[in-house]
Amino acid sequence: MKEIIAENYSIFFNDNGYDALTYHLKSYNYSKIFIHLDTNTNKYCLNVLLNKVKINDFETIISKDGENYKNIESCMLLWEKLSLLGADRKSLIINLGGGVVGDMGGFIASTFKRGIDFINIPTTLLSMVDASIGGKTGIDLGVLKNQIGTFYDPKMVIIDSTYLKTLSQTEIRSGYAEIFKHSLISDIELFQRLIFESNNNVLYNDKVIKGSIKIKNDIVLIDKKENKERKALNFGHTLGHAIESFFLKSEKRLLHGEAIGIGMILSSYISHKLFDFNSTNLDLIKNHILNVYKKINFSKMEISKIIELLKHDKKNSHGNINFILLREIGVPVYDIQVDSKMIVDSFEYYNN
Repeated sequence: MKEIIAENYSIFFNDNGYDALTYHLKSYNYSKIFIHLDTNTNKYCLNVLLNKVKINDFETIISKDGENYKNIESCMLLWEKLSLLGADRKSLIINLGGGVVGDMGGFIASTFKRGIDFINIPTTLLSMVDASIGGKTGIDLGVLKNQIGTFYDPKMVIIDSTYLKTLSQTEIRSGYAEIFKHSLISDIELFQRLIFESNNNVLYNDKVIKGSIKIKNDIVLIDKKENKERKALNFGHTLGHAIESFFLKSEKRLLHGEAIGIGMILSSYISHKLFDFNSTNLDLIKNHILNVYKKINFSKMEISKIIELLKHDKKNSHGNINFILLREIGVPVYDIQVDSKMIVDSFEYYNN
């Protein structure tokens, strides 16, 4: 598979990526190499990487697994470990893991010694098609997602679907939400193919993964700092992040993709009401997402508290809550303000 060219780095696929990594390590002569893992990827993925490419004299730095640990306390521990192990400005961090490892590892790299090199090797479907691409890094502030972060590009990204064999179907479905979102904001043919051809057992293949990455990368190349076009990538995320944050420490805790799936249904309903988004496509979206993800019933109290969390969304400005909506498949509408009653109505559509 040919690589995809991003602004300041390349995205490589399978063995081409490991060949590129080998060449990069020889060319840059790093003082120290650190492989950043979580407890799961240390157990299941590190040996896969080391069997693919020879990395001499590396140290591992390990984070606890899960969104709950994507915070400043975890960063403090990792910064301190880097310092104790003698990291300097000529060191390299290789992030081998999912979105938490990549987001936090990129943030650590962008801030340690005012910035050192890093490479992303995502191991989940979600991180392959979303978190590892586009140069965003970040950590959470309490239950508020990605409130602290930077724009900082990796030296390269390596996509190897071999790592997906270590995942549960639940994790695969979580990543599928971003693939489906990419179809909604850009490609009606992909949308129709996903709707009519996919099933619960086969939600991805290498071609779908690469196509989804290309959609995101093409948007980022136009608008890296999210002034306009990149905002489309937030479709379903304004409400989806609030839902994910609300349930983060509860028994109903949702994976990112599960929450974003709900957010896409809600945003599609609001699009229908405000911009006459096609009702047939609205129902197709709802039925497809509910076929992939479990249904959650929201109480009035939960809806009220989720709406309250919206005021912390990163896309807000001047005190306004801004939504990305759809006029039709592939035609996003930017920075739309939505009142609370419309949001409540969208939850009623989902609940029913």
